[in-house]
Amino acid sequence: MSSDTVRLGRIGVLMGGCSSEREISLRSGEAVYTALQECGCQVSKMDITSEDADKIVHLLEESKIEVAFITLHGRLGEDGRIQAILEKVRVPYTGSGVGASRRALNKIMTQDLLNKARIPVPEHRVARKGRFPDPESFFKEFGGQPLVVKPANEGSSIGITIVRKKEDIQPALELAFQYGDEILLEKFINGKELTVGILDEKALPVIEIKPKAIFFDFQAKYLAGTTEYIIPAQIPPDISTRVQEIATQAHRALGCRHLSRVDVLLDAENRPYVLEINTIPGFTKTSLLPKAAAAAGLSFQDLCLKLIHLAHEK
Repeated sequence: MSSDTVRLGRIGVLMGGCSSEREISLRSGEAVYTALQECGCQVSKMDITSEDADKIVHLLEESKIEVAFITLHGRLGEDGRIQAILEKVRVPYTGSGVGASRRALNKIMTQDLLNKARIPVPEHRVARKGRFPDPESFFKEFGGQPLVVKPANEGSSIGITIVRKKEDIQPALELAFQYGDEILLEKFINGKELTVGILDEKALPVIEIKPKAIFFDFQAKYLAGTTEYIIPAQIPPDISTRVQEIATQAHRALGCRHLSRVDVLLDAENRPYVLEINTIPGFTKTSLLPKAAAAAGLSFQDLCLKLIHLAHEK
């Protein structure tokens, strides 16, 4: 064990949780735990199985960890709650703070903030359970163009439907409302799917995502062989730079720190639109932030160590 890793103290990798992304979180956590172990760090796996704040505080105090590496995807991990708990017990942690986490997880809040910052986002509307117009009116508003219906507070493309026919709107709304009381309806943009990792406030190489499915859904994200990733993306250099700039602006507009992954659509005229910002992106073998870091010359182990150093610097 080197003196550097000793100085990092006992690291707790927070994983699991109770959200719909629990299984992916466990895979991310295992990968991070293994990488930090291989670096010689003092590291513990911490499977969070309850959202009760007092129970989590007790677990953290018992573990005596000195820094937390958060791999809790979705609710609890990305909505600011685990960050608030860690601040209460004075344990530094990786990733964004309470406010930025809460803002980024809520897609409606994200789109509003990006709009105010003049960062391009798809045209969209908000629907709330029990209070939304006749579904067919959405098609009329968007000129009969396809719509993307998605829950406001879910990740990993959970609950998302691309609606091309008006008779399919109602089932799409019902699916999205299973995950919360607010949903977002966006105008579908047919173009290249891109993502930009942000690490220590700098944009990593742009990744182009080419799923074999209709869109980059849950299976395409986590099942090996279902998606092709092109790094760097096959787009003109000036467009790539523009996409990186917009992604960095979006990261800052929400007040994110340390890391994020910004998903972008590039239309046929090379105009970028920000879809969402992930404050705790995946750390599995198929995850995109580690792929982008590797393209920039940073190994998975070095990426994990860098994030722990950033947590300590806070």
